[in-house]
Amino acid sequence: MSTKNLFKEDIKIINIGSPSFKQDYEKQEVPYIHLDWAPPAQGNLMVLHQLNELRPYQKQIEEANIKAVEKIKSSEGRLIAVKQAFDVIPNMSKHTILHAGPPIEFKKMAGPMKGAIIGALIYEGLAKNEKEAIKLAESGAIEFDSAHHHDAVGPMAGIISASMPVHVIYDIVNRNYSYCTINEGLGKVLRYGANSEEVINRLKWIEKTFAPVLNEALLLSGGIDIKSLITQALHMGDECHNRNKASSALFLRDIAPFILRTKFSDQEKKEVFEFIQKNEHYFLNLSMPYCKVALDAAKGVKDSTVVIAMARNGVDFGIRLASSDRWYKAPANYVKGLMFPGFTEEDAAPDIGDSAITETFGIGGFAMGGAPAIVQFVGGVVEQAFDYSKKMHDITAGKHQVFTLPTLDFMPTALGIDIMKVLETGTLPIINTGMAHKEAGVGQVGAGLVNPPLACFEQALTDFVKQIKEDRT
Repeated sequence: MSTKNLFKEDIKIINIGSPSFKQDYEKQEVPYIHLDWAPPAQGNLMVLHQLNELRPYQKQIEEANIKAVEKIKSSEGRLIAVKQAFDVIPNMSKHTILHAGPPIEFKKMAGPMKGAIIGALIYEGLAKNEKEAIKLAESGAIEFDSAHHHDAVGPMAGIISASMPVHVIYDIVNRNYSYCTINEGLGKVLRYGANSEEVINRLKWIEKTFAPVLNEALLLSGGIDIKSLITQALHMGDECHNRNKASSALFLRDIAPFILRTKFSDQEKKEVFEFIQKNEHYFLNLSMPYCKVALDAAKGVKDSTVVIAMARNGVDFGIRLASSDRWYKAPANYVKGLMFPGFTEEDAAPDIGDSAITETFGIGGFAMGGAPAIVQFVGGVVEQAFDYSKKMHDITAGKHQVFTLPTLDFMPTALGIDIMKVLETGTLPIINTGMAHKEAGVGQVGAGLVNPPLACFEQALTDFVKQIKEDRT
């Protein structure tokens, strides 16, 4: 077509990448087609160079990632017991306190985590009050460590101390274990940094009454199949991170007959029933260790770029790979979403908790398309939730055929976050989560969506390139 005739015909516009031009077309009611495009690696030349350096190793990386994904998929996690942390968690001492996220010193911890540690020290009888607890925490006499280093996970502050009862998950295929505390419910709870007498009394009741009853019920049951419950819950509108209504009810259904058969009094059984029945978030502390035990099955898969942990401590966000024991860390982002009445974004602490292990596994935020009801809780619209669940397949090495989303024509959930795909596409994993107040004990102030910092994946790539080249020379 000659330039003379160019403007005599209708112009058909294809908008590539730029959202600002797209908005102008819509204002002027001009028809257009939008192509959602961004340069690879967001134009970062160093990342592009590193991705190119991995081209000669592409086949073994792909084979390693297939192996990692298959090992994760093979996991058959069972809840087999509730025991005190000291008795079952590896390398746990009476003066050990585990926390969420990557390792961090007490003096650098966020408010909710410090508050929860104070509560744990009082609960353990190592301190009589807050002043004594702070002095002890600062003395060096307490060993603080990431729960992930001990096959464990915890929501929000994620604090686990020696006497706390933990769910024991056993993978009957890969023969590994994971652990997580009992969910306390909502309100003033330790995981948000509350440490009042009410909180300590509840923890003591969990230790002295709830745990013994549930443990005996689990022994009578032979174990509860957590994988099966997650599968059913995803078909009932849960995503098993922020929405656990169906999964908690399913768990209560399965364990109830065995609670009735225990030797405990009717009053004790009634209290245990009511505690689970009134706590819609109970199953979170089962879905998390299930995801942990499954992802840990891929530990040590050489040459794999699959992520097996994403965790936050309220200061740093960290990721770990199947092929490495290292943490790749960057400052945690702030959650964006809906604030509870009376709170503003300035009240919230940075992203905190181990619960992003659910997204690492491919549920939680990755499965929001199957849980439309969660959208109002975290902010957004249902169509956005559908888009997130579809988009996550762009950055994963596989899919989990067992976990499917009915609202998306039974699409399998995305599985195996691949750092190379994250950096190539510029698409970051999506996490839906609660917001903790920056001060200890205030509690939850909102809920929303958050992404990991891109720097975590850039660090992981740099280290991976170095390692794979060293291994081949």
